[in-house]
Amino acid sequence: MTEPRSFRVSAVVLRHKDWGEADQLLTIYTRELGKVRAVAKGARKITSRKAGHLQPFTHVTLQLARGRDLLIVTQAETVNAFLAIGADLMKTGYASYVIELLDRFTYDDDGGHPSTFKLLVETLDRLEKESDAWVAVRYYEMRLLDYVGFRPQMFECANCGREILPEDQFFSFSAGGVICPRCGVGLLNINKISVETLKYLRHFQRSTYRDASRANPGSEVKKEAEILMQGYFTYLLERELNTPGFIKRVKS
Repeated sequence: MTEPRSFRVSAVVLRHKDWGEADQLLTIYTRELGKVRAVAKGARKITSRKAGHLQPFTHVTLQLARGRDLLIVTQAETVNAFLAIGADLMKTGYASYVIELLDRFTYDDDGGHPSTFKLLVETLDRLEKESDAWVAVRYYEMRLLDYVGFRPQMFECANCGREILPEDQFFSFSAGGVICPRCGVGLLNINKISVETLKYLRHFQRSTYRDASRANPGSEVKKEAEILMQGYFTYLLERELNTPGFIKRVKS
């Protein structure tokens, strides 16, 4: 079956860069195709009608045409610009983190993943509307790990398979989950995780966002969970993420 030369997609703009004299090269995440690159011809011209629709974090409907090497944006219409994100430096930082995680864990032209696209759009909407981003970000992290195949094991010991009891545990990045106290004694390169932090992470892993949003952890739990998740992502990606450092600078 011949692929259509022109087609519409629902997309979120991840990033863009200058391309040629007046064009922009976009990296977008689409519901239909997954992550792809596309050229917006003339988008840097003052008279361009497309430029305002192609800013990072923007949820758009695009008409795309197949070019020789890259897709070409022929029309763009904003669905949601998430204006409150761009107007708040902290929200911008968290949105950038959400985008960076998705970008690092996905590949160009890997095919459509509607669940991942839905998670991305819903998370940007939550970041725009909610005053505290902690639950929205932690929920996004746990769900994204599910979708990209790195779901951490939280209910049984990743070493011996025994059920995890309500007590302080360990977490192993290399094993991909919680290690019980019996197995964790003497093991290298494992991290402590309190029973309270584990409770919240397990809650996010198995709950809807409506249920997860009722969580109200203390500051120490928030800090421990954030450090643990950052460590896990660094291990999986084999490099540190850029945006957490930016968020820390904004907070300070």
